[in-house]
Amino acid sequence: MLNTKFLPLRINGVVAESCVDGPGLRYVIFVQGCPHRCEGCHNPQTHDFSGGNEVSAETILSEIKSDPLLSGVTFSGGEPFCQAEALAELAKEIHALGLDLMVYSGWTLEQLQEKAKKEEGVKALLEQTDILVDGPFILAERDLELDFRGSRNQRVLYLT
Repeated sequence: MLNTKFLPLRINGVVAESCVDGPGLRYVIFVQGCPHRCEGCHNPQTHDFSGGNEVSAETILSEIKSDPLLSGVTFSGGEPFCQAEALAELAKEIHALGLDLMVYSGWTLEQLQEKAKKEEGVKALLEQTDILVDGPFILAERDLELDFRGSRNQRVLYLT
């Protein structure tokens, strides 16, 4: 079992209540750092791994607990799977509150499953993910009519 409960998170910011980053009313965490650097990315300010701010998972969890209207939490980015160990522990606490978890990743589910064979944190975060939006944003496939994703190649996968 991972013992990462006290690992800090590097985030770009949060949105305390969002209805566009997944189903229902959601608390959204935009993690800092992304290796994909997709052309036309909606959040290019999250690419730099040394940017953003360091926060404790406990601080974020207390903010989530304070809002009884939330139906779920979304990890966006940046690339959440670059901070998989710390986010997996936070995800367990989110589930304990009865909330669901949606995660955006520039990697496909199949790529994440391969990474999970070697990286325990990736495996742990995948196991905690209820809804995964996978694949890189591709500017040529941009479609503003899609729910919860930016380009047609991306998939919304219900893992639980």
